[in-house]
Amino acid sequence: MTQPTKQPTQPLAKQPTVLAVIPARGGSKGVPAKNLARVGGVPLVVRAVRACLASSEVTDVVVTTDAPAVAETARAAAEALGETGRLHCVQRPEAIAGDTATSEAAVLHALDTYEAEHGKAVDVVLLVQCTSPFIAREDIDGVAAAVAREGADTAVTVAPFHGFLWRDGSAVEDHNYGVNHDKKVRPRRQDRPEDLLETGAAYAMDAAGFRTHRHRFFGHTALVRTDPARVLEIDDPHDLARARALAPLLDPAPLPTRDDIDAVVLDFDGTQTDDRVLIDSDGRETVAVHRGDGLGIAALRKAGVPLLILSTEQNPVVAARAHKLRVPVLHGIDRKDLALKQWCDEQSIAPERVLYVGNDVNDLPCFALAGWPVAVASAHDSVRAAARAVTTTPGGFGAIREIAAWLLGPTLTAPSVSTPLPK
Repeated sequence: MTQPTKQPTQPLAKQPTVLAVIPARGGSKGVPAKNLARVGGVPLVVRAVRACLASSEVTDVVVTTDAPAVAETARAAAEALGETGRLHCVQRPEAIAGDTATSEAAVLHALDTYEAEHGKAVDVVLLVQCTSPFIAREDIDGVAAAVAREGADTAVTVAPFHGFLWRDGSAVEDHNYGVNHDKKVRPRRQDRPEDLLETGAAYAMDAAGFRTHRHRFFGHTALVRTDPARVLEIDDPHDLARARALAPLLDPAPLPTRDDIDAVVLDFDGTQTDDRVLIDSDGRETVAVHRGDGLGIAALRKAGVPLLILSTEQNPVVAARAHKLRVPVLHGIDRKDLALKQWCDEQSIAPERVLYVGNDVNDLPCFALAGWPVAVASAHDSVRAAARAVTTTPGGFGAIREIAAWLLGPTLTAPSVSTPLPK
């Protein structure tokens, strides 16, 4: 019997190397030590670092600074997320650290330094501004994907703008005039063409083209829309005060602490993995997990937190991972909410004291049951919307480590609940 000819395996497409650069000088004329100023209790540089590290498109993040305090703060933020390997700090030369230095000069220097130190070429480089305190992972993903995957040369975040712009011409004579309108005509908002405001938050450039043009805009520029409610640039103390007033409205809900929960229940695929499955020629499936997640789970177990892995997948890899983590597992479950309710009853744990971590629509019934529904950063939009808290890290990239840090602190060394505190 003739055996069928085995088709050659097609090589996987190369993943583009996407470098996010965050310029963060130590000095500022408008706001002293601006990049360390806190909004919502978090330094501006940390807010930018978190958004970049949460992006599924970004390979590595570089903070370029002339200030040791800024670099130290950025490194601490990455350490808290278990992402020290992706965060790099570059000492900015004095020649491009003054008030007149351009952001492009800082990005070019950071790009050259990163490539020299890591021995690999960058495909797409991002400029991410600390001065936009409400920048989100979606903004980073949007500009990066526009260049890395969709063929644009450059990309910029924009927001709808419906105001009437005027230009003051009184320095010469009274010739004040409308920039985007005829001052003799006042059309209704819905009858006017939509203008788009550059937010100043995030830019992406093809790295080779950026080196040639030495400017953030060249070739075809993609416009990545963002929520106008989050558009704010901090240039002076008044902007900083406004950002601090808006933070309670725009920032995610407060994160849970150890005092808020009695148990942690974890989905598996897309939460402890990046939701991809690798299948070999014999049909065997493998997944990738994050060592930081294993560390976080071990710390939670040591601290006496009851744990459970709950999955719809009837897959040996789920049980194997649970066995290695020494965590009970229920898998192959059709109604996860019923299984969660039964487990809570058996453990005498109130569901409202359970932190449940998920990523997709099959987790929504458990979200309705648990007191602390948590979505990973890469979760489906409907899941993120239903969550009480959202990680800054995608599933499979240390999201569980991040949650453990919420509960136990960044070093994961909180005393066990079963061990009395010293008097």
